[in-house]
Amino acid sequence: MSEIVLNGITWGHSRGITPLLAAAQRFSELNPKVTINWKKRTLQEFADFPLEKLVNDYDLLIIDHPWVGRAAATNSVLPLDEYLPAAYLQNQSSNSVGESHISYYYDNHQWALAIDAATPAASYRADLLQQNGVSVPGTWDELIALAKAGKVAIPAIPIDILMNFYMFCIAHGETPFQQTSHVVSKETGVKALESMRELYSLIDKKLFSCNPIAVAELMSTTNDYWYCPFAYCYTNYSRLGYAKHLLTYTNLVHFGKNRLRSTIGGTGLAVSSYTKHKQEAVDFAAWICSEECQSTFYTQHGGQPGHLAAWTNNMGNLLTNSFFHAVLPVMKNGYMRPRYNGYLHFQDEAGDPVQQYLLNGGNPEAVLKEIDRIYQHSLKGEKMSLSI
Repeated sequence: MSEIVLNGITWGHSRGITPLLAAAQRFSELNPKVTINWKKRTLQEFADFPLEKLVNDYDLLIIDHPWVGRAAATNSVLPLDEYLPAAYLQNQSSNSVGESHISYYYDNHQWALAIDAATPAASYRADLLQQNGVSVPGTWDELIALAKAGKVAIPAIPIDILMNFYMFCIAHGETPFQQTSHVVSKETGVKALESMRELYSLIDKKLFSCNPIAVAELMSTTNDYWYCPFAYCYTNYSRLGYAKHLLTYTNLVHFGKNRLRSTIGGTGLAVSSYTKHKQEAVDFAAWICSEECQSTFYTQHGGQPGHLAAWTNNMGNLLTNSFFHAVLPVMKNGYMRPRYNGYLHFQDEAGDPVQQYLLNGGNPEAVLKEIDRIYQHSLKGEKMSLSI
């Protein structure tokens, strides 16, 4: 019987749970005194449920990088820079996929390791485009034309819409959250909303209840949609044996002179400050996020790794219809969200008014005013944390 049991919490998609289950089994084979159990939660729970409510029950936690501001304020997970060798962390930093590694570094500490990397990328059904003599859209105008034909799918629940709002603000020349008085200027914000409305007004209304997983499932199990211009990427749907019809991933379209720049996601592996087995938990985190494991075992078992060696590995690309080669430029160009303590309140609330505008139209300036109201409220969390 194992002398040490570690409990982990992750999110309930094959990308989030399957490689962890496989890695836990292998780690226990290599370390017979250690057993690791993983529990899964929904994608929405992953985004919403407070981290500090999980750290008492779980030793290992898969987290989203905007959580690190809260983690720093509450010291609810271990600062891994105090437990891992500098050389190991330097390898992680040097092999970050875009800003994945640095996204978990906050307030001078590394709160998680980038176990998984993702960003909204374009995907398409190569078979359907070829059958219908249609080229993969390369420009905004080509995307709009395909959307008018009813062949475009986009995840349009509030959080995904909000991430894309950031993308369109950048496309119109302004990075959001540069000021504490407003998220973005009125001029840029209106342009971003109007550009989004041009596209979202053309898509099937049922997509406004779809997250990226649901869209990938629709595209890979039906012939209704040929192309998705931006959705958080899932290597699973480009793997034989997982998807009924393979998706092919590619770069985002050009908007004006530049390609769209999406908002990075992915996940990090953190260790609870309350674990009774710190060394074993840190050892597992270091092993599963290592270059060797990420570029072989983790990828082979359905993972979407956070280490660059895995993304440039020919074997991994052979397994995934060249997913990693195709998406890497998108990752390198990605935008990192704010991570201040309080930002998650903004993320939870600010997508709703944008979604309503995209669905029903209205006054974009009123939408921006509501976004800024939510932003000001969210900043109170950061001010409060300064006294903790």
